[in-house]
Amino acid sequence: MPIDALFNPITIGTLDCPNRIVMAPLTRARADAHHVPTALQGIYYAQRADAGLIVSEATAVDPLGMGWYRAPGIWTDAMVDGWRGVTDSVHAAGGRIYCQLWHMGRLVLPDYLGGDLPIGPSPIAGEGETMAPPTEEYQGGFLPMKPYVVPREMTQADIDQVVAAYGRAAHNAVAAGFDGVEIHGANGYIIDQFLQSKTNRRQDGYGGSVINRIRLLKEIIAAVIAAVPPGRVGLRVSPTSERKGMGDDNPGALTEAIGALAKDHGLAYIHLIEPIASGFMEKPDYPVMDRLRAVFGGTIIQNGSFDADSAAAYIAGGQADAISFGRPYIANPDLVTRFRDGRPLASANFDYAYVGEEKGYTDYPVFQPG
Repeated sequence: MPIDALFNPITIGTLDCPNRIVMAPLTRARADAHHVPTALQGIYYAQRADAGLIVSEATAVDPLGMGWYRAPGIWTDAMVDGWRGVTDSVHAAGGRIYCQLWHMGRLVLPDYLGGDLPIGPSPIAGEGETMAPPTEEYQGGFLPMKPYVVPREMTQADIDQVVAAYGRAAHNAVAAGFDGVEIHGANGYIIDQFLQSKTNRRQDGYGGSVINRIRLLKEIIAAVIAAVPPGRVGLRVSPTSERKGMGDDNPGALTEAIGALAKDHGLAYIHLIEPIASGFMEKPDYPVMDRLRAVFGGTIIQNGSFDADSAAAYIAGGQADAISFGRPYIANPDLVTRFRDGRPLASANFDYAYVGEEKGYTDYPVFQPG
């Protein structure tokens, strides 16, 4: 299969991109303990600046949405300044970078909130467990794991606060020098919790019908595009994913509603997580890409278990406009070159996926022939 389709330029919204290889968001936990981005992150992203587009790791919009040790935020001036160093590094290397705006909702442990309960659309706990913050005895390495808890059902005031937080975060992303933003509506976080029927059992205007369940997303989009032109705003969704206790009665209909909403607001792209093979997420029994394509006229970036050949085939066949790669980017800062030249990919050391400093982060070499 010719690989050329991956390397055709593309305009995503109003952003010109030199190829169709997107670096997917990857939480790597290298901000400081106060969630301020560091110079090390600038090195990491600049190493990968030949991607057509980089989407930053998930970046929390406010403290209530932060439940990951050393993940970055964007709600303080210090965080904006830290991100400015990162975006300057990427731009100096010739790259383009969007900020992924994130709120974890019910998946935040009380340990991160001073003992308070997290918030969610309904009092239903996520399935599984997550990393707790370190204790005073922490000497590095993997953090202790704790199960998710039942969240506090959000009031209207809580909803209004979340919407406002996304708007402020979008404004801050512009101040930090990002080329645009991606609204994180996937992977079981707060927007996804409202979208999917299994986690949204509300009886008010935010629950029940699909139209009601997309209402929070609609309000967030409006707040974001008040700060960032819609041609520089993307949306990431995973309507078929059931990880962390997610699930929807009719993911196809939900997908169509999301696509129509994005079209109505003129968003630049939808970033769809729909694996073509089971791995980090399961391959869906009933894919929704065609239903999304039928209602949304913007760029579709697809994600999930692609390699260079399958990515090129999907693009050439019109099933997606660009493909994002996550885990391959961990150990392959030169992924674009490796794909173009047919070189083998390095394997990541996942012992350092979420902990550490340079090791397992910025020390992966580019390919050396021979």
